[in-house]
Amino acid sequence: QVQLVESGGGLVQAGGSLRLSCVASGRTFSGYTMGWFRQAPGKVRELLASIRWSGSRTYYADSVKGRFTISGDNAKNTMYLQMNNLKRDDTAVYYCAAGLDLGSIDDFTISYWGQGTQVTVSS
Repeated sequence: QVQLVESGGGLVQAGGSLRLSCVASGRTFSGYTMGWFRQAPGKVRELLASIRWSGSRTYYADSVKGRFTISGDNAKNTMYLQMNNLKRDDTAVYYCAAGLDLGSIDDFTISYWGQGTQVTVSS
């Protein structure tokens, strides 16, 4: 059974930092693109950052570029999202996902989703 399990969410003050983790299990993800998404109330789910499981190439949405960093540890089957200088607008449920792309890591078909972790940023 394939699972993506997120952790690390919580309540943080504006300007603070959090690190989200996503542990992947149940299959080999070599060749997959991994990504972090978020969804705020009343808004569509948006892709924040992505990375190829077996590579270093990354993509970031403009809204998080320079503040968030995506990384992976293949030995631990874990993907991370380091979030710095958090803003109230970053409040949302954050999801990790895995899928396959056709050459562009900011456009990939999702095969697996995690259950999500809540991030709340207070002023």
